[in-house]
Amino acid sequence: MQTIELFIKDEDEDGVFAISLVENPAIMEDFIALSEEDANKFTVELKTIDEERKVVVGYALIPDLEIPRVKDGKQFNIIMSKDTVAKAAALYMKNLNLNNVTSEHEKPVKDCCVIESWIVEDKDNDKANMYGLEPKGGEWVVMMSLSDSEYSKAKDGTYKGFSIEAIFQGFEALQMNEEVELESYNDYPQSAKNNAKKVLKWRDEYGDEVQGMTRVGWTRANQLAKGENITRDTIARMASFKRHQKNAEVSEEFKDTPWKDKGRVAWLGWGGASGINWAIDKLKSIDNKSELKDIVEQIKNIIESK
Repeated sequence: MQTIELFIKDEDEDGVFAISLVENPAIMEDFIALSEEDANKFTVELKTIDEERKVVVGYALIPDLEIPRVKDGKQFNIIMSKDTVAKAAALYMKNLNLNNVTSEHEKPVKDCCVIESWIVEDKDNDKANMYGLEPKGGEWVVMMSLSDSEYSKAKDGTYKGFSIEAIFQGFEALQMNEEVELESYNDYPQSAKNNAKKVLKWRDEYGDEVQGMTRVGWTRANQLAKGENITRDTIARMASFKRHQKNAEVSEEFKDTPWKDKGRVAWLGWGGASGINWAIDKLKSIDNKSELKDIVEQIKNIIESK
């Protein structure tokens, strides 16, 4: 299979925004279903290390490790360098994402928090050895404090490791059929367009008072406001913005000046609830069609071979 190196290009948008407690850790979400034998090649079991404090430790990312993935019906491997892993760990801390913890990539869990995060620099003397992680160097190690209920799941084996939720660059290097243009879509709801238009209007009226949007965010708002076609990758980014829903409502402080609420501005700029929910459903629809198309092609090849 082709191997794609992932990297961080835009520090405002790329990187790890949450860590999930999962039964089948594969370092990143959206991984291809693996056999138990294959999974054991790169899975390091979560360690429960402190019964009193309800603390666990494990790897968030491992450099130079080929991980099987599937995208648009195509199987390939992803890999990250030590520099990319270190940069992802630094941005995770810089952006204060320590409380963003989910269960099986489905729902946020409360009272869970990363309390230590470090990159293994000396494999022989790093304290990861204390916990039986057997580092080789360059790994991103995370220590997390859990609630009573989540710790119980880690202790009984329901959770076996960490899996990150993130955005990385590099997928454009995936070799597709050059004769086929990437499909794009513009069937998002009118309300999503209106939300983006509202933020753009605020910027025109109030200038620098309107903050909370990155360069990529403003690009997205302009696309949505104009009804432009967007690709699957862009739709995936919109879907991932669901993580910011907690900041969607205007705070009491800015009740009369909503354009000053950074969280509200960003939420609307990315299409608001209607746009982001559309993106989540659209992403599932696109991937299901791609999977079905792949199955049909396989059947066709089998028939033709006979």
